[in-house]
Amino acid sequence: MHTRTTLTRSAESQNTWVLVFVLGYLALLADGADVMMYGLTLTRIKDEFGLSNVEAGALGSLTLVGMAIGGILGGWASDRLGRVRVVVWALALFSLGAGLLGLTHSFLEFAVVRFISSLGIGCMVLVTTLVAEYVPTERRSLILGVLQTGISAGYIVVISLSNWILPHYGWRTLYYVSAIPVLLALAIKFAVPEPAAWQASRAASRKGDRGHRTNRYYQIFSNRQSRTLFILWTLASLFALSGFYGLNNWLPTYLEKELHIKFGAMAGYMIGTYVVAFIGKIFAGWLGDRWSRRGVYVLGCVGAALFLPVIIFWHTRDNIVYLMLAFGFLYGVPLGTIGTFMSESFATAIRGTAVGGSYNIGRFCSGAAPIIIGYLATQFSIGIGFLVVGGVFFLSGVTAFFVPDRLYDTQR
Repeated sequence: MHTRTTLTRSAESQNTWVLVFVLGYLALLADGADVMMYGLTLTRIKDEFGLSNVEAGALGSLTLVGMAIGGILGGWASDRLGRVRVVVWALALFSLGAGLLGLTHSFLEFAVVRFISSLGIGCMVLVTTLVAEYVPTERRSLILGVLQTGISAGYIVVISLSNWILPHYGWRTLYYVSAIPVLLALAIKFAVPEPAAWQASRAASRKGDRGHRTNRYYQIFSNRQSRTLFILWTLASLFALSGFYGLNNWLPTYLEKELHIKFGAMAGYMIGTYVVAFIGKIFAGWLGDRWSRRGVYVLGCVGAALFLPVIIFWHTRDNIVYLMLAFGFLYGVPLGTIGTFMSESFATAIRGTAVGGSYNIGRFCSGAAPIIIGYLATQFSIGIGFLVVGGVFFLSGVTAFFVPDRLYDTQR
């Protein structure tokens, strides 16, 4: 009888984390689609609103600032109010906000709506934290690596949609379609309970002392280890996100304007790149379980950094597709392990605040990247800007080298 009860509970636990994984995957798919959408529509928005390169870059930077503010507040709220509650509200906010972008008619209107909706996008890093507190320890890196392919899936979905929608229906229709994930927010709200580890931590904190001792940032910065890790992850996130968002904002324009690739072919190249990034993320997760989260992240960042100059200086019309595929794999490796690596760096009581805070302070500072690339594109070329991107990828790997591996089990 005891064995049967144990098996039943094990099956229920298995079903729960699988459900959380599937819904989390769809949430990250929506996140990836939203982030990529701006880069794909940038040329058309520039033409319609009469924007300069710097103004176009400023819209991307404003998005990052909003994401940073939302992520910092969301991380704190997830420790206080719950991971699920914050993810639900964030997903609803950025989905509805993205749909409203299709109704804007000026730089200012677009900027205001984009900033507000980006507050929700910033909280999507907490999807990884939520899933990490459900999945089995022995397969955590692999499962979270697969989870991160949701972002790449979002890129692919929106690139495919844009190839069909943009030429026939215009950029506004693409934004209208992006409001659909608000239905996913409702599904998560009613189907996913708060993780047991969070509930236990919340109950323990209610029994403890109140005041400054329960303040999450006080807990982080009063402890030498958590303070050091918070600073290291802030720097690693700053460098990595400067690279990721710089690429996502300007890669479509680079392929279309500087390499003179037609939009249809460009969409094919980018889909191929992100499909290969799938493989990179899954490989990174698998290797992270068997070897080292830190080692995989560092090698991925350094590999991406060293390969960007190869694309810039040695591309031809014949080899660009192969270079993009190789870079897609390297690009996916650090993304495939960062969720596990960061989540295991902090205790449950401060995990949401620490992950959301360090990641999004880094994101806030990385807001200058699209503007800097826009400036370099005006003065020199987008390719020169991508060399800077390679440099910041390298710095992220160097910084993460000083973060210890597997400090905390996220299910405890």
